[in-house]
Amino acid sequence: MHTESSQLWNEDLAPTSAAQRTWRWYHFAALWVGMVMCIPAYTLAASLIEGGMSGYQAVICVFIANAIVLIPMLLIGHAGAKYGIPYAVLARTSFGVRGARLPALMRAIVACGWYGIQTWFGGQMIYTLGGVLLGHPLGGDKIDGLGINAAQLICFLIFWGIQFWYIFHGMEAIRQLETYTAPLKILICFVLLGWVYNKAGSFGPILDQPSQFIEGGKKAGQFWSTFWPSLTAMIGFWATLALNIPDFTRFAKSQKDQVLGQTIGLPAPMGLLALLAVIVTSATVVLYGKALWDPVDLASRMSGAAVLIALVVLLIDTVSVNLAANLVGPAYDFSALNPQLISYKTGGYITAGIALVMMPWKILETTQGYIFTWLIGYSALLGPIAGILIIDYYFIRKTHIVVDDLYHEKGQYQYSHGWNMVAVVAFLIGVVPNIPGFLNAAFPAAFPAIPELCKTIYTYAWFVGMALSGVVYFCLMQGKTNLVVVEKIAS
Repeated sequence: MHTESSQLWNEDLAPTSAAQRTWRWYHFAALWVGMVMCIPAYTLAASLIEGGMSGYQAVICVFIANAIVLIPMLLIGHAGAKYGIPYAVLARTSFGVRGARLPALMRAIVACGWYGIQTWFGGQMIYTLGGVLLGHPLGGDKIDGLGINAAQLICFLIFWGIQFWYIFHGMEAIRQLETYTAPLKILICFVLLGWVYNKAGSFGPILDQPSQFIEGGKKAGQFWSTFWPSLTAMIGFWATLALNIPDFTRFAKSQKDQVLGQTIGLPAPMGLLALLAVIVTSATVVLYGKALWDPVDLASRMSGAAVLIALVVLLIDTVSVNLAANLVGPAYDFSALNPQLISYKTGGYITAGIALVMMPWKILETTQGYIFTWLIGYSALLGPIAGILIIDYYFIRKTHIVVDDLYHEKGQYQYSHGWNMVAVVAFLIGVVPNIPGFLNAAFPAAFPAIPELCKTIYTYAWFVGMALSGVVYFCLMQGKTNLVVVEKIAS
């Protein structure tokens, strides 16, 4: 194909060659272990226990959610492994060669938000643990307009700079980071378990604490009304990756490698991390008289070399997670907006730049209490896109894609001026029912009078959006697949 004249192609978006397909199953397993072992994932179990679950119920809820989200991961990942194309290009089959910018941009905006927030967390680790190493907290007056002190700003910029090195060195550097740090993270988990057991002499009271939903408990009979929104929030945690997983599977040596690696790497490690969090936090009740769910807070209470080791591990952890989960996707997505001007690397620079400008600490100031509103909220946006991609790839295309046409204005994915309005309509129908529930959850004072039915629908936001959009897309596309232009461009 005449790639040089196409406005839809650049080397980063082009299908991967056989030489680029170097990822084996253990690379995917390491990728997921690396991403799972992160501070936000560690603290997920805390929200469930605060909601009334026992430690074991929280762990099971986390495991089930990740087993569920694994299904679209594998289904959408299939296209990446088969055709070597990233998510932003795969979306062209259903949304059209120009319309695909809509789902790409939605995914990119969410990722930029997370990239900034995780970068702030990383900077705060340097700030907190740096103070421990120096023997006194790093303080100072807040800078006007920024709302943070100079030391916090410097720590944020240091962490931002560390990640920038990996953006500059590209995808292979990220794969190596994930592969080599995953075993270290597993080892540290066992060391942490041994440390708390040795210090506390037991694993503490949280493990023995019953669920609040049992008869006579504070929330007797309310288990299911807590379980479903919790499950949706847990699914929302990886909903972004369920969409852009082709960005990774396009480098798979074989289909078997991506399926086996992801199946090993996601549900079980996520459940085990939740169990680790529950056990370690349970022991902190014995050690410090209160539950410490924040691993940075826990690390700051250690002494000697333990603090330094904890600092290094937590920093490596946050770098690897942030790059894999929140950089790779938007880098490709921004590239797809204008392939001639924006390469993968430039897309990464844009993501990092937005993260810097958005001042994530200010976002956290106003949305700290809505982290799970944020999780469910964007799962309501991304679920419908996943539904459309899966229905299009498996039920409309039967997994057959004309790859050349993905990079041409006049191919079969042109639809109407580059847009497939069926996909846009299906997407909107999947999103709209969740809007009232989202407004009530995010801004209860401004939107108090929302019907219970809308609140219930929002509880299942990801499921509702995915199912609705998928069914609508399937129905509206019947009879239309023969109408799309199938025009080959002479090579």
